[in-house]
Amino acid sequence: MLMTIKLPTIPLRPAAGLFALATLSCTSSGRTAAVSTSAVMPSSTERGGQEEFGPYELVENWPQPLADGPDGVKHAGWTWGSVGAVYAETPDRIWIAQRGELPLPAGAKPWTPYSQLTPTRGNATGNGDGVGATCEAVEKRGWERRFHHVIFVVDRAGKLVQSWPQHDSLFVAPCGRGPHKIKMSPYDPEKHVWIFDDQLHVIYKFTYDGKLVMTLGTRGQRGRDGGRLFDRPTDIAWLPDGTFFITDGYGGTRVAKFDKDGKFLMDWGTPPRDPARPGPNEFNTVHSIAISNDRRLFVVDRGHRRIQVFDENGKFLDMWTTGVRSSPYAHLISTDQFLWIADGGTMRIVKYDLSGHYLYGWGGPGGLPGQLNGPHSLTVDQEGNLYTAEVFAGRVQKFRPKPGADRSKIVGQELRYTK
Repeated sequence: MLMTIKLPTIPLRPAAGLFALATLSCTSSGRTAAVSTSAVMPSSTERGGQEEFGPYELVENWPQPLADGPDGVKHAGWTWGSVGAVYAETPDRIWIAQRGELPLPAGAKPWTPYSQLTPTRGNATGNGDGVGATCEAVEKRGWERRFHHVIFVVDRAGKLVQSWPQHDSLFVAPCGRGPHKIKMSPYDPEKHVWIFDDQLHVIYKFTYDGKLVMTLGTRGQRGRDGGRLFDRPTDIAWLPDGTFFITDGYGGTRVAKFDKDGKFLMDWGTPPRDPARPGPNEFNTVHSIAISNDRRLFVVDRGHRRIQVFDENGKFLDMWTTGVRSSPYAHLISTDQFLWIADGGTMRIVKYDLSGHYLYGWGGPGGLPGQLNGPHSLTVDQEGNLYTAEVFAGRVQKFRPKPGADRSKIVGQELRYTK
């Protein structure tokens, strides 16, 4: 979900470099509109031009269409929903969390992502028909998504290898829209799966085979009360001893710290006292978090278009802006200690060093294959393949490194648990 805000004036040093500016088509509510599929894709062998796809080539027809399952639910006339999250456990186990499946209009090619429908239906969305992103009543659009294949796993070919239909109903409460984030701790030998539902204000911890073992927050209630109430929580990161931090969130303005057993320890963060000049430790959409090797916490302050850095006890250390057209959605810190951002403002994948210097970026806005339309989550497998989950396009995309690609331009490895 994009938020429309007044651009603040921030007295900070800028990042050493600028994003390429992208012209986006917006709806009256400020959301990026679907891009027409009538444009012609450039040949990868064409000379000149920009690095629209960077050091990668798109893996086509990935993931594969879902087959009708033993539950009797048919897929004819349905397609991928808004995809909030993707996590690469291995090249053969890619976890996908989507906000239900979407109906296709009559005559549409099976499994067409919403960004490629002609005529357009606008953005893919997980919101209910007639319900907005914060549960307010809006004009009905005339079609409804269904909560099916909310959590599933595919292999390297994009074929379904596992799903959790028993948990689809967790996301169906009034005003539910589906998962925001799916992750696994790099320090957990039992490989628990953590799933965030921002709309219902809860965080779920599952065993590897899908048993629910912990719930943080109170379903359907928003607030700020340790681990009992959250306000649209968004992301999680861990220290080696299992201590974890939660960004809270779309409505909340804090980072919350917990011990390995889920006991609340502390939190920090406030709304800006002066929205035109937000200071340190003040947030507008605390959307993503990652931890460096020296235990610094890098937090996306999305609404203020910046990264804030803290120590593990909430002491402010540093911050930098990410550009006037930027809207940093998600980020990771690679094992070689660079910060990679999926930017939903410029629709690009962007590289920084940990001091805030801009180093490289690629990508462009659009709904065509290989372009980006709402890159809400990014992840990399052990072979260097990059995956993006797109909330507006309604899809997951897989990019493989080109032969001979400059390694400094490829998103580095994520930290994972290894035996």
